[in-house]
Amino acid sequence: MSQTEPSQAAAPNNAIPYQRVLLKISGEALMGASGYGIDFETAKRIAADVCRVHGLGIELCLVVGGGNIFRGMVGATLGMARASADYMGMLATVMNALALQNALEQAGVPTRVQSAIRMDAICEPFIGRRAIRHMEKGRVVIFAAGTGNPYLTTDTTAALRAAEMGCDALFKGTQVDGVYSADPKRDPAAKRFGELTYQDVLTRDLKVMDASAIALARENKIPIIVFSIHEPGAFEAVLSGHGAHTIVRAGD
Repeated sequence: MSQTEPSQAAAPNNAIPYQRVLLKISGEALMGASGYGIDFETAKRIAADVCRVHGLGIELCLVVGGGNIFRGMVGATLGMARASADYMGMLATVMNALALQNALEQAGVPTRVQSAIRMDAICEPFIGRRAIRHMEKGRVVIFAAGTGNPYLTTDTTAALRAAEMGCDALFKGTQVDGVYSADPKRDPAAKRFGELTYQDVLTRDLKVMDASAIALARENKIPIIVFSIHEPGAFEAVLSGHGAHTIVRAGD
């Protein structure tokens, strides 16, 4: 559990339109250049970005994936039972959550990890009201183990937790600085969209989040902001309305 506690939560920053946000971080973002597992220098850099946003008085929660350690869909294609493979992926997210917790607390940010699968010796169980109270007290809550159910992605988890927590926006830190018409690493002519509607994403089959996550965000009117997690300071800049990003929200 956290050993770092603030005397009180920072005052809200009224210049920023979003006062409570969820940040979705893929497991792959934690690999750094190693190609597998957790690169702790990368975890520290991401934690520093979260620390800057936390210092603005923003209430924060995180969902982290597990693809840097194990991806359930890959296990299923190799012959594993899909449910067993997905549970293995959920356990990988717990490892990533603990790594992020360590990096954040070293940066002076109080945290709580809540797992959808009970493992009381190392983290709290997911309890929505408790998570909200933690954020109100200035703690960053890291949600692990997905929803606790197989066949659901951490994208869906992120949209679900954002709705449950009453978040003003869902920020998705990715490998590129927004949503593109094609893979910008393969197609230099790919165009980055500044703004899309939920329907645009579904109709064009753009790889923002899976369809169930988009549907949850649309139903609960939660904008999705996509930006590069690898650009230092990008989270703070985009939160403040600057920097390269794509916003997905309802149309006029």
